[in-house]
Amino acid sequence: MKKLLVLILFLVGITTFGQKPAFKVIAFYSSTVERDHVQFAHDAIAFFKDLAIQEKFQFDTTTDWASLNYAYLAKYQVIIWINEFPHTEEERRAFENFMEKGGAWLGFHVSAYNDKDTHWPWFVNFLGGAVFHNNSWPPLRAKLIVDDRNHPVTRHLPASYISPINEWYQWVPNPRLNKDVRVLVTLDPENYPLGKKDILRSGDIPVVWTNTKYRMLYMNMGHGDKVLSDSLQNKLFADGILWLGGRN
Repeated sequence: MKKLLVLILFLVGITTFGQKPAFKVIAFYSSTVERDHVQFAHDAIAFFKDLAIQEKFQFDTTTDWASLNYAYLAKYQVIIWINEFPHTEEERRAFENFMEKGGAWLGFHVSAYNDKDTHWPWFVNFLGGAVFHNNSWPPLRAKLIVDDRNHPVTRHLPASYISPINEWYQWVPNPRLNKDVRVLVTLDPENYPLGKKDILRSGDIPVVWTNTKYRMLYMNMGHGDKVLSDSLQNKLFADGILWLGGRN
């Protein structure tokens, strides 16, 4: 009987060890960008590594943006841009192909930055037409409104909450105006004026949204080493990656 029990436990161990990951994630980041963005990258990588162990998905990272190519991306189901975005035409085309064929993307903070000099119209449309307009400074806490608590990404959040210190972006045109965009979280107008040097004074400012034409999610959080200090908001990040990976 004891030998049988040992055999069963051994076989269970082999089965568990040999299980395929639920999905595979590749996170791109840069270590030579703004210091606060590098700090966030270090925290985000640690957070998602721990989450990957708990939720049994594969989480890989790279600072080599040249790996943003067709062959490399074919190994993954989800891409994360933590603190940077592609700059070459080859990288951009590979990303477009990945998303158009059903891949998933999570972008934080500066990863969605674009302006008149970016010259990437596909990406602007991908974001729902949103172009960077201005920001608050210095980084501050802010009250956020959860627009849609029925979405898998925001299902564990209350109607509103205080988000840790961050630099907040405003976009023009407002992505909410796009019929394909589903806004999940918005900056509460009660925050205005937000900032001391660069000030957000008014407006409807979404901070988390998805373009429903794609499997994508943008989150404005991502500046500094306090973003992942709140267990409540961390549920947003966890549920976001699990939704993109098809887990919830």
